[in-house]
Amino acid sequence: MKKEETIPKEKNKDVSKRPAKKKPEVFFAINREIKSEIRILGLDDSPFSTKKKGEEIIIIGTVYRGGLYLEGIISTYITIDGEDSTERIIKMVNESKHKSQLQIIMTDGIAMGGFNVIDVDELSRKTRLPVIVIMRHKPNLENIKKAILNVENYQNKLEMIKKAGKIMECVVGDAKIYFQCKGIEPLKAMDIIKTSITYGNMPEPIRAAHIIASGIIEGESRGRA
Repeated sequence: MKKEETIPKEKNKDVSKRPAKKKPEVFFAINREIKSEIRILGLDDSPFSTKKKGEEIIIIGTVYRGGLYLEGIISTYITIDGEDSTERIIKMVNESKHKSQLQIIMTDGIAMGGFNVIDVDELSRKTRLPVIVIMRHKPNLENIKKAILNVENYQNKLEMIKKAGKIMECVVGDAKIYFQCKGIEPLKAMDIIKTSITYGNMPEPIRAAHIIASGIIEGESRGRA
């Protein structure tokens, strides 16, 4: 009598051994109170129209209590269109005497010095602080892609821009600004943005950093953050 062919059963995959999807790290709890004098570091770069690619420009950081009081200034240098902004900013923050009191980092855009793109995720993880990227206007990603093609290692820079997360809007009075965030829930980030605005629709730490940076380089402040 012919033996029945047995089909080997597929081994059950042990689901418990699959690596769990890593949750994003959060450095500002959703139930944490936002005080009016929350310590915020606002970052902006200096004008660089007279400088060439590869030369250095200054980054100014203003330490603010909410949007009310300027408590300190820190600074570092990065190269135009380079790849050192993340490393230099992390070092500046972690070595600052203000570090222990800081609760938020805000940046004026995701790139400084042209296309020296900040790795927002790495900045948040290595400083253990939430990062909020502020934009006055909603960026046109297609235009950014076209412009960045002329920059060395543009694929990596584009990846960092995408990795920074969804671009969201924050209504301020009758205007809107836009932001990305890491290490904090978007609704909490929005509340902090509103807390930090004193005049107009830009957070005061960034507005002040812009004024100081342009004043140092050009002799007086010009334009707006």
